[in-house]
Amino acid sequence: MRKVQLSIVLISALALTPCSRKAAGPVAYVSNERDGTVSVIDLANQRLISTIPVGARPRGIQLGPDRKTIWVALSYPTNQSQGEDKIAVIDCATEKIVARYDAGTDPENFVLNADGSRLYIANEDTGTASVTDIKSNRVIASMPVGLEPEGVAISPDGRWVYVTSESSSTVAVIDTAQNQVVKTFLVGARPREAVFVADGSRAYVSAENGDTVSVVQTSDHKVVATINLPRDNAGAFLKPKGIAISPDGKRVYVATGRGNCVAVIDGENEQPLQLIPVGQRPWGIAFAPDNKQLYTANGLSNDVSVIDVESNQQVSTIKAGDGPWGIAIKP
Repeated sequence: MRKVQLSIVLISALALTPCSRKAAGPVAYVSNERDGTVSVIDLANQRLISTIPVGARPRGIQLGPDRKTIWVALSYPTNQSQGEDKIAVIDCATEKIVARYDAGTDPENFVLNADGSRLYIANEDTGTASVTDIKSNRVIASMPVGLEPEGVAISPDGRWVYVTSESSSTVAVIDTAQNQVVKTFLVGARPREAVFVADGSRAYVSAENGDTVSVVQTSDHKVVATINLPRDNAGAFLKPKGIAISPDGKRVYVATGRGNCVAVIDGENEQPLQLIPVGQRPWGIAFAPDNKQLYTANGLSNDVSVIDVESNQQVSTIKAGDGPWGIAIKP
């Protein structure tokens, strides 16, 4: 009897180890800003398989260039008295934080360059963007970019970084060779995120209070079109936030926050096509590796919506933590 009991204990302990929970296919990592965790979701089986405590308010989240790590911005206010104002690196195999990088104060969102040598970070409380050198782990540049910067995007060739600033309704253009702002331009009210198309020829910027998406010509960093999103059934603005673009650039998907839906935009004629109902307050949005499904992090319903791209319908939801904000997917 004692041997049987011991075997059961050992099996139970093994069941709780990160290695035993590894998914065979792609995995989603969801930052939960209210409970200070990152949810790990097995996308093949559509279930939550692990929760990683990170010790602060996690928001911006990205897959590392090595595809073996997840990087997440940890900022104030915190749920614990440690780990804030850093970009933390989570090892996907062990689900442990293996590094923390200086990030200025109140880092909300960030991007890594292609070789993983530089971080570009939006510091919301100071109206600046910081550049962190990974090798030395120090901030090597900090520059004013606007009021309440949030969204950060890097062009495919790594030359430009766009930083959206909510309260000034501007986008700052950083030349990565000089680490300087070379231009600032106006977009819709309260811009949240910017995303470049695959060839880098244009970018899209969501404006939460303007209920618009700006189309930017990146050769001269000028707004060349403004896409007005429809209102909801009650006549309220949709509040666009996160953006995902199909690889061919023909479809643009916008998570609409309080609109509780994803807006589908025709990327060729720059017109809205459809609204897809999802969970409550979708903010983060990302494609599956095969681009057949789309996922949104829903901050009020505490789940992730799964959208079938062919039918443009929500097909299921997956439980996450408290206050899902961003989502990154590891193939």
